[in-house]
Amino acid sequence: MLPQDPVILLSYVNTKLRDTDPDLAAFCRREGADEAALRAALAELGYTYSAQYNRFI
Repeated sequence: MLPQDPVILLSYVNTKLRDTDPDLAAFCRREGADEAALRAALAELGYTYSAQYNRFI
């Protein structure tokens, strides 16, 4: 289960993208997460996914 707090979620996702997953789609498959919902949750904080950097910036 992913963290519910948006700031902790951001940290968790970026850490996993850095250390484990080659891209956001792989992260979502491994976590069983809905990619659109994850993007929307982090967009509320002003973050978008950068494929170039493989993280939310």
